[in-house]
Amino acid sequence: MDASKHQALDRYEPDTALTRLIRIPVRIVVLVLVLPVRMVWDLLAAGWHAADRTLLRPLGRGLAWLADTLVLTPLSWLFTHVLTPLALAVTWLATALFIWPWIGLWRYVVVPVAKYGVAVPLVWLYGTVLTPLGHGAAWLFTTLVVGPVVGLWRYALVPAARYGVIVPLVWLYGAVLTPLGRGTAWALDRVWQGTAWVLGGVWKGLAATGRGLGIAVTWLVMTLLVAPASWLYRRVLAPVGREIADAAEVAWRIAGYLSRAVGRGIAWLFRHLIGVPVAWAYRTVCTPLGHFVRDALWAPARRAALEAGRAARGALAAARETVRQARRDAWRALVGGTAGARSGEPLGVPARTLGSTTTVPSAAQAPETSLLDEKLVKQG
Repeated sequence: MDASKHQALDRYEPDTALTRLIRIPVRIVVLVLVLPVRMVWDLLAAGWHAADRTLLRPLGRGLAWLADTLVLTPLSWLFTHVLTPLALAVTWLATALFIWPWIGLWRYVVVPVAKYGVAVPLVWLYGTVLTPLGHGAAWLFTTLVVGPVVGLWRYALVPAARYGVIVPLVWLYGAVLTPLGRGTAWALDRVWQGTAWVLGGVWKGLAATGRGLGIAVTWLVMTLLVAPASWLYRRVLAPVGREIADAAEVAWRIAGYLSRAVGRGIAWLFRHLIGVPVAWAYRTVCTPLGHFVRDALWAPARRAALEAGRAARGALAAARETVRQARRDAWRALVGGTAGARSGEPLGVPARTLGSTTTVPSAAQAPETSLLDEKLVKQG
């Protein structure tokens, strides 16, 4: 990817004299500074992989074997051959001492005693003694209490209430109270009709008197209040109001004309005293000065900044190429290289994993994915 970026940069950025001038010193400085750091890094990586293969993995396997031999195996044997039989024995002993005696006591003592000592005698007592005794008591109660009470109610209380109370009350209501009530209602009706006739005559007289009084009051109000007020509204208030409204309308229109004239005068003064001089100064002074600043100062400064940026990008690209060239030279000096190898990073080193045992000391770190994996990813 770095080589492709450098090639794209070389197409747009030409090789200048500045890049050619600083290329060799930068390569020398980068070689002096980067080579020790890279060597130390590779040494540490190789030492870590060697320690992992020769020390950490065997130590981990030994610790796992010790833990399995000294802890897990004895615990498994103890659990299988000691704790499990002991738990079974304790369970059997607890069952034999606490559960089985209670089960035998319940099954062979409590249940037979409750069944044959309580339930069976109670059933026999209920069936042979209490049931006949209850039937006899019920017959005696029906014969001695219910029968006399029913006969007394049917043959004494009911006839006495019917013929001694209800029949005389019905006769009294039909023969005495009903005619007396009807006569009283007829008399009250006649009295009410007479009273209503008298009150109606009095009300008619009062209504006629009130009607005449109302007519007189209405005539007085219309003559003394409404007619003068109507004349005052038609002859005085309405004309005065119309005149006031017309005067307000005319005054509003005249005030608008005056306000427009004053505004036009102020605008004419502002335009001739401020606007015209400012426009003349802008056209004759500011515009030529701005064009001069733009053409004489800003454009050269902008071009110089663009050239400086282009030169800086070229210098950075040259520095990156120098760093890559220094790394390739250092690699060839340390491990050797073929004459026909193409430019770029060395591609002959396979990927290293934690399980690899063929790490070369001070070798460059290779990518974790092989070329075959990259081809498969591109095809997939």
